[in-house]
Amino acid sequence: MLRLSGLKLPLDHPADAMPAAICARLGIEASDLLRHMIVRRGNDARRKNAIQLVYTVDVTLADEAEVLERLAHDHDVRRRPDTDYRFVAHAPQGWSGKRPVVVGAGPCGLFAGLILAQMGFRPIILDRGKVVRERTKDTWGLWRRAELNPDSNVQFGEGGAGTFSDGKLYCRVKDPRFLGRKVLEEFVAAGAPEDILTEAHPHIGTFRLVSMVENMRRQIEELGGEYRWQHKVDDLELERRSDGTQRLRGLYLSDGSFIEADHVVLAVGHSARPTFEMLHRRGVHIEAKPFSIGVRIEHPQSWIDRARYGNCAGHPLLGAAAYSLAHHCENGRTVYSFCMCPGGRVVAATSEEGRVVTNGMSQYSRAEFNANSGLVVGIDPARDYPGSPLAGIDLQRHWESQAFIAGGSSYWAPGQKVGDFLARRPSTALGEVVPSYKPGVKMTDLSSCLPDFVTEAFREALPIFGRQIANYDHPDAVMTGVETRTSSPIRVTRGKDLQSLNVAGLYPAGEGAGYAGGILSAAIDGIKVGEAIGLAITN
Repeated sequence: MLRLSGLKLPLDHPADAMPAAICARLGIEASDLLRHMIVRRGNDARRKNAIQLVYTVDVTLADEAEVLERLAHDHDVRRRPDTDYRFVAHAPQGWSGKRPVVVGAGPCGLFAGLILAQMGFRPIILDRGKVVRERTKDTWGLWRRAELNPDSNVQFGEGGAGTFSDGKLYCRVKDPRFLGRKVLEEFVAAGAPEDILTEAHPHIGTFRLVSMVENMRRQIEELGGEYRWQHKVDDLELERRSDGTQRLRGLYLSDGSFIEADHVVLAVGHSARPTFEMLHRRGVHIEAKPFSIGVRIEHPQSWIDRARYGNCAGHPLLGAAAYSLAHHCENGRTVYSFCMCPGGRVVAATSEEGRVVTNGMSQYSRAEFNANSGLVVGIDPARDYPGSPLAGIDLQRHWESQAFIAGGSSYWAPGQKVGDFLARRPSTALGEVVPSYKPGVKMTDLSSCLPDFVTEAFREALPIFGRQIANYDHPDAVMTGVETRTSSPIRVTRGKDLQSLNVAGLYPAGEGAGYAGGILSAAIDGIKVGEAIGLAITN
């Protein structure tokens, strides 16, 4: 079987156009094409009035060797890769060793736990938050009543931060073993729509993610895994060995209990600040890493659809339009769009009292009125927060606290119209765009809760983005602050064996440890770490 990439057809092509296009592309007769199957479908919207669908297809031919030889220099024609997942280890029959522990039930912890359970190692999964249904109620408590539960919110609890997001399932990490395919297949088995296996930019949305993580939890439990909710890790039990290195021997929990463990996955997410502080205090090697800071910007989705798709806006095969923007500014900073959520809403995402944090989410339908995206500026430890590895956390907290004050000290978020922001005047009323953030938005001046270099960069970039996407810099577009949790501000460094550089048995993983950015990459990292533990136990 061969894989053909980059096959383009018109947006409204008839069903029988695909075989003819394959034959024309490969230079074969119709009788030589035995079967074909769509692997991936995207679109090319660079020409708004002539949008094309772009396919990757697997084909079975009468003479595949001849086509491969004739098209040897064509990088879009290759043998179909082997995407089947194969386990690297299995627990011995009757295995009764120390059970591996997974700290965190987000995408990384979920897949680390799943792989360990599927290999027969009966993992224990700890999370400071609650099961997803109870967590959803607590999250709505902040959005509807401005009541925050610091241990059960957008950041903490079953499913992790990705549960309250757009549910994007694509990333740019190198994946030679096709572990991303394993992730998508497990999601489909848990109830995700099958189109995530073929769409170029698949997503799920919050409501579907809720039921999916429940189904995956049940599978882990049926395989002997165990969940312990509202269990927060307060400290580590470390053993210093004769060569001066340290070995993990267990975990102290906030309820006073102790779990003996030799293999622990640390998949705590990018907002587990007390855990980062504990690791630093205990001497686990961590380092500061870059992240970004900014706002959420909202436009009516219809504006983005028209700007991206022209007269084809609203076509069912295109759905709600997305965008990706970046600009390198004269002050040496880069402004870029982040985590764009078509047809979604801006949500309250703080996990600490007295602070305001924004994020974006959408449902599978992407049918809500506004489009929103993070509009952020990259920052660097050496330039912006030198010193302690934890200095990035201090920086985040400072601007989140300023946003809380600017919003009225009530978990309302500070907001400003783009026109007022560019004119350097506070906003006092809304215009054509109504912000979606709950519990509410207080119109004000965002410069009080952003670094000067961020506001300077925004003022340069917004008019440029407006020339790329019509109405992006519309005076009534709304910016809501602040977006500070784009990624972890620290990296828990690890070696080639995926263990901490100076604490054997501790496996830092996922976004919180600085090794992923989003649902899919975090899940892939969880698989890798689960496999590493399986190999360590059996070798």
